[in-house]
Amino acid sequence: MKIQYIIAAFCAVTTLVNAQKKQEADLIVSDAKIYTVNKDFQLAEALAVKDGKIIAIGNKADIAKKFSAKKVIVAKDKFIYPGFYDAHAHFYGLGMNMQAVNLRGTQSYQEIIDRILAFQKEKKQTFILGRGWDQNDWKVKEFPTKELLDKHFPDTPVVLTRIDGHAMLVNSKALELAGITTKTKTQGGQIEIKDGKLTGILVDNPMELISAIIPKPSRKTQISALVDAQKEMFKYGLTTINEAGLEREVIDLIDSLQQEKILDINIYAMVMATRENVDHYTQLGIYRTDKLNVRSFKFMGDGALGSRGACLHLPYSDKPKQFGALLSPIPAIREIARQIAGSDYQMNSHAIGDSTNTVLLKIYKEVLEGKPDRRWKIEHAQIMREQDFDYFKLGIIPSVQPTHATSDMYWAEDRLGKKRLKYSYAYKTMLEKAGLIALGTDFPIEEVNPMYTFYAAVARKDLKNFPDNGFQMENALTREQTLKGMTIWAAYSDFEENEKGSLEVGKWADFVIFDVDIMTMDIDGIPYVQPVNTFVQGKQVK
Repeated sequence: MKIQYIIAAFCAVTTLVNAQKKQEADLIVSDAKIYTVNKDFQLAEALAVKDGKIIAIGNKADIAKKFSAKKVIVAKDKFIYPGFYDAHAHFYGLGMNMQAVNLRGTQSYQEIIDRILAFQKEKKQTFILGRGWDQNDWKVKEFPTKELLDKHFPDTPVVLTRIDGHAMLVNSKALELAGITTKTKTQGGQIEIKDGKLTGILVDNPMELISAIIPKPSRKTQISALVDAQKEMFKYGLTTINEAGLEREVIDLIDSLQQEKILDINIYAMVMATRENVDHYTQLGIYRTDKLNVRSFKFMGDGALGSRGACLHLPYSDKPKQFGALLSPIPAIREIARQIAGSDYQMNSHAIGDSTNTVLLKIYKEVLEGKPDRRWKIEHAQIMREQDFDYFKLGIIPSVQPTHATSDMYWAEDRLGKKRLKYSYAYKTMLEKAGLIALGTDFPIEEVNPMYTFYAAVARKDLKNFPDNGFQMENALTREQTLKGMTIWAAYSDFEENEKGSLEVGKWADFVIFDVDIMTMDIDGIPYVQPVNTFVQGKQVK
């Protein structure tokens, strides 16, 4: 009998010890309001992380009871969201721009000259690069010409890219080095000539002639660019970037830097859809690591609305003889789409003008017949015909940038007229047809800050709260739709919904912590908030 009592007592003690034994986590975050963005858009109070992944999420009492960790963050009065995606951006381009003259926000051509002179005084470059000018912000809203550049920099080539990346202003030295004359032939763009002379303005495809003479950056410069860009991402709570157009060399560099743990940012890399790249990557197949996903091509359909390069069915309202242009013949577009459709890769096409959207959506439908769940995207989908929205019912995903609407709203009607404007920047309509929408910025064309995306999508206003009642509010998104577009829907568009985009058990612990609740606070305060902390795979990076 005594032995039985001893055994019973031992079992009771063992049971108590086991009950008290907690599972060891690497990190516990508790006492917060956590937006999981799961299927039911549930809230939670705490989460536990092990080996970079979420192992539990729920109420704080249950997490505290079951888990312990050396690092515990008590996030009282804090608000947590999944790490933000930027569904269309130029990460490497931003970094490289940070190594050049910043022309964003210039109010005149003279201010451009002043900034270059100040830059050159410090840097003393033998080849000057700059980006960010926009003649629509100037008092005289006309393309500049090269005379002032020639006056100040007669012997140094100068290449200044417009904010949208679809036009360049270059000086005579750069034109000379590129071999560009008034007799140079071009397709899919424009070399501007006035009074029989080159103005220095190049639009779309002819820019490649200039790009060919720009000195190749050193590896050191490229690494600095990528590291600088990453700091900017984490500052704003961005944890995954859809890099909209890279060459193989840069993809390989990003991969090596991630492997060496120099880069922590997640990259969904769209490969530029050149013949060489499409041949290489379709033969290679999808390439995946924990932080790099290479499974899509970026195809350039047309130019931009601001430089009148977007391809329209009818002429521009403010230039009746100009239609814009497709950057490739339709048979060539169809051919490359068929090749990509025959692989596991996704095709993501830049399409601004309504004619470009019609062409690409028809080709998508044709080549994807009998191929379900391919998730091909239309990047921008900016100007549409009413009847073309129904293509999004076919599983084609709209990937849009809400700040484009609030940047373009001052002059878009001049370009398009009222009738076409009605079907432009129509994000709510696209969402209703597609069932989801992926949201990004297209930085460095727009600012990096994802809160500007959130504000533009919901309020449809600029940073000066203009217009009072919002721009075309019939196409505003709700806060919940916007958050999904910046997280789980963007993840779905990348085939990553099972590993990122929401805060759920088994997914990577990518999350951001805020002092305020962007889902309930005054909407006009949204652009001015930033995360307190940013985490990627459980590692605090801000």
